[in-house]
Amino acid sequence: MATDPRDGRGHAALVEHLYGRGLLDETWRAVWHAVPREPFIPRQVWRQGLLTCEPVTTEAERLALIHSDEPVVLQVDDGKPDEAGIATSSNSQPSMVARMLRLLLVEDGQRVLEIGTASGYVAALLSRRLGDALVHSIEIDAGLAHHAVAVLRAAGYRPNLACGDGAEGWPDQAPFDRVISTCALRHIPYPLVRQLGAGGVLVAPMDRDFWSGAVVQLTSGGQGTASGRFRGEASYMPMRSHRPPAPAPVDRASARSIRTSVDPYQLLTLGFALYAGARLPGVRMVHAEQETGVQVWLQDRHGSAATASTGGEAYEYGTRDLWQEVERVYGEYAALGSPPAEDLGLSVGPHGERVWVHHPERVIGPLTFAR
Repeated sequence: MATDPRDGRGHAALVEHLYGRGLLDETWRAVWHAVPREPFIPRQVWRQGLLTCEPVTTEAERLALIHSDEPVVLQVDDGKPDEAGIATSSNSQPSMVARMLRLLLVEDGQRVLEIGTASGYVAALLSRRLGDALVHSIEIDAGLAHHAVAVLRAAGYRPNLACGDGAEGWPDQAPFDRVISTCALRHIPYPLVRQLGAGGVLVAPMDRDFWSGAVVQLTSGGQGTASGRFRGEASYMPMRSHRPPAPAPVDRASARSIRTSVDPYQLLTLGFALYAGARLPGVRMVHAEQETGVQVWLQDRHGSAATASTGGEAYEYGTRDLWQEVERVYGEYAALGSPPAEDLGLSVGPHGERVWVHHPERVIGPLTFAR
């Protein structure tokens, strides 16, 4: 949704848009109206393009972007000049922020830890809702951390801020009643679970290997454990220490044509992606839209790969029958009734993570295969 900043109601219109979609209750509606987005956004920003980020060159374009339900890219290439123009920090899409804050189930008097201060905007919303003393926020990038301190103070907010690795949490200030991450996690860092008080809630976007980005909402069971369900799609930049490693080279000479029984398009649901990610750990899947459907590309950490297109040919590479494994896993998923993402969940404890379907006892274990 874009609004015209010249009418002076750009921010107000955006808030009412979020409220009309049911993403804000009355309390959060008042908070959002009181905390405009624009003062937290630097002068130099980018819009995410198809492959790289595009600089926003005029003030009118900047305001239009800020007053829209779109992310605003704050930094590219970790702040290094003359690089590829890849987004590395942003002020997130307002509707996504609203959804995450709603899932956080914040109540008066609760202490909150935010991972990824970035522009400082979410810290400001939380400070307005709870009061400065109850809000703690960590940012790993020194430049962004400095920016957040400055703009928060200018806006009249003084939450507890630190520059450091959010994966370690803030042990000196624990326990927290609520933890929210504004960067995507490949897994839930265990220190965050340990620093969550019993009955506390953790909300985080996860960047799973197998195609999907999803929000998870966990509740602490005490004794260093937490469990909960996935709550829909999310697209966030990964935490720096959680960026995926470069895959091994694929041996293209090993290509072999195979038959397919599953349209690649059928793989592109969040429920299946979460299920397949648990069954096929370490396998990444990406897709590209085509005029006649989609093409998917699968690859594991050792250089085996597969590709298939709607109505077209399919190929496997390397020592692993990767496409056949995916079709087997899809058959399992269909036999379960193709459960939506909200029927899958995650449990985290001292011995690692477990993805489950329907209830925590029904753990989805990895598929075994011969290599």
